[in-house]
Amino acid sequence: MANIGFIGLGNMGGPMAANLVKAGHQVSVFDLSEVALAHAVEHGAQRAESAVACVDNAEFVISMLPAGKHVAGLYLGNGIDAGLLEVIKTGALVIDSSTIDAQTSINVGKALAQKGIDFIDAPVSGGVGGATAGTLSFMVGGSDACFNRAQPILANMGKNIFHAGEHGAGQIAKVCNNMLLSVLMVGTSEALQLGIANGLDPKVLSEIMSKSSGSNWTLDVYNPCPNVMPNVPSSNNYQGGFMVDLMAKDLGLAMDTAVHSQSSTPMGALARSLYTMHASAGNGKADFSSIFKLFDKQS
Repeated sequence: MANIGFIGLGNMGGPMAANLVKAGHQVSVFDLSEVALAHAVEHGAQRAESAVACVDNAEFVISMLPAGKHVAGLYLGNGIDAGLLEVIKTGALVIDSSTIDAQTSINVGKALAQKGIDFIDAPVSGGVGGATAGTLSFMVGGSDACFNRAQPILANMGKNIFHAGEHGAGQIAKVCNNMLLSVLMVGTSEALQLGIANGLDPKVLSEIMSKSSGSNWTLDVYNPCPNVMPNVPSSNNYQGGFMVDLMAKDLGLAMDTAVHSQSSTPMGALARSLYTMHASAGNGKADFSSIFKLFDKQS
């Protein structure tokens, strides 16, 4: 079993670290939140008093952080504190599962390589439910050798592990996936609201579309209409799941990626505008399926 340092114990990182403990690994954890640290310790992880202490003698270092600036600051330094590249042992493999811009992943990977430290970007899909169940999808950017080395560790946290390409490729795959997810959620929401506005039962309409050409994941697995499907955020007042603020962030990354490659993404741009507007109306902490309410004629 491996000696793993895990930094970032939020809604996703906490369950991921717990699954590594379940798999028998020695897992040292660090987070700025005392509550998150205590919860991880309850699940068998070892508490570290700092990020530096967390990576001491670690064979694998895993991070799950909010944004690119946090990842760059953690590994490369922030002008005040030295980055972890100065203390992670030579030959260790860093696995960053944050969803950030591809260029930051590339920069971090290059800097770590100069210190003899391997790196992959490995953002995830599957939400909190997937993190808890250990069924996440990992989209990996890095060399073949690093991908092969990481696979047994990632398999303790996920079900589907894809090698997208070199450094940064995992991040690009992730933003493409989430851009499509947002477009599907918006389309599903407005179609259901159109049916409701014209007297259809949303459960019946959902079943019709699910068995027809309109079938898609947001309709079949994560229905945005309350009380159509149990055990999804829409039937729990849009609590849990993947926050609107995070979807808006990921759509911003997708648009930055599109600008960089001069790609045309009109549907993604519209989805970003809608999610940004939805967040600005006070829905940022709600699940992203709450975009359904934006199309409610009675709201």
